Amino acid sequence: MQVAAQLGNGQWLSFATTLPDTGLAVSWNFFLAMAVMGVIVLAISAWAVRRVTAPLGQLARAAERLGKDVGADPLPELGTTEMRQASRAFNQMQERLRRFVENRTRMLAAISHDLRTPLTLLRLRAEGVESAEDRDKMLATIAEMDGMIGATLAYARDEAEAEPQRRNDVAALLASIVDDMADASLPVAMEPSPSVILECRPAALRRALSNLLDNAVKYGMRAHAAVRTTGNEVEIAIDDEGPGIPELELAKVTQPFYRQDESRSRDTGGIGLGLAIAMSTIQAHGGELTLSNLPHGGLRARVVLPL
Repeated sequence: MQVAAQLGNGQWLSFATTLPDTGLAVSWNFFLAMAVMGVIVLAISAWAVRRVTAPLGQLARAAERLGKDVGADPLPELGTTEMRQASRAFNQMQERLRRFVENRTRMLAAISHDLRTPLTLLRLRAEGVESAEDRDKMLATIAEMDGMIGATLAYARDEAEAEPQRRNDVAALLASIVDDMADASLPVAMEPSPSVILECRPAALRRALSNLLDNAVKYGMRAHAAVRTTGNEVEIAIDDEGPGIPELELAKVTQPFYRQDESRSRDTGGIGLGLAIAMSTIQAHGGELTLSNLPHGGLRARVVLPL
């Protein structure tokens, strides 16, 4: 570097020097400082984003839980103002749904109970009919209506009762049902299955599986059950050896009080609530029930429940 500077007295000062070699303009210390700052910024950003989005995860889990249990605990009102408002609205919606279900169940039970009185009067009057043939027909119709009312009362009572969930071996539960039906000389069998632990309502699930096995025996001559796990799900398959169900009827037979003419007559005693109860119970566990015709004949009831 060469420098020439004019002094105040008019003289010039000149000098030359060599600058030291300082290396790169950006040092390793600079890169290290930038890296440390970047890590700090990322950590603070992740914490802030997590704090903002955590209530969204709680809201999603609460919505999934609501699909299984309308009487679940309310959602904590945390997070930002908007998230607290969303949580409050969700809790209000859940409370309205719970009251709606309870009112519907109580109304169904009350109507079914009140119908018992006129049916009793009809039965007494039918006993006085002189024609034996007409009297038997009337009593058979009254008995069928009484059976429907009894099943409806049981259905309403089961819906109203909040059975607590607990861990239970689904394979052992199904095996006990099969053993009980086999002891009653019913053609029911089950493939050996390892233990499958599931958080469920054992009494309700037992009733649903019993209905499926009973339908398989009643309308399909023989029932064969199997349990297997796939990923995070447990699958229960119940096959029969009957004629199956027409494809157009598969989606209808799970509706309450729907009876297929070919297989559900008064002689069989079916009133059309067995599959409806099974469907409602399985959906309350977060699962699904599907019916399909087997290629070699027969019907398969496939129950899928989340582990």
